[in-house]
Amino acid sequence: MQEFYAGPYRRTFAREGRDEDDFFTLIVLGEALGVPDPAAYYTVELLPALYDDFHDWHRRMGMPRSPLDHLACC
Repeated sequence: MQEFYAGPYRRTFAREGRDEDDFFTLIVLGEALGVPDPAAYYTVELLPALYDDFHDWHRRMGMPRSPLDHLACC
């Protein structure tokens, strides 16, 4: 039943998941990108978890090089 109902929408679910991940990354890296973040005290603990996916994220966002001076991945 799962395959019958979710099968035709698999790409949509994957795209929504990727969009949510991109938004989460933007929120966590907002302070480093110059966007004021009222929750920066809480999100700074999540930075190490995002370093592995940072290169893929900034390429998807259309930035050929890392926008952060202290994080050079390219």
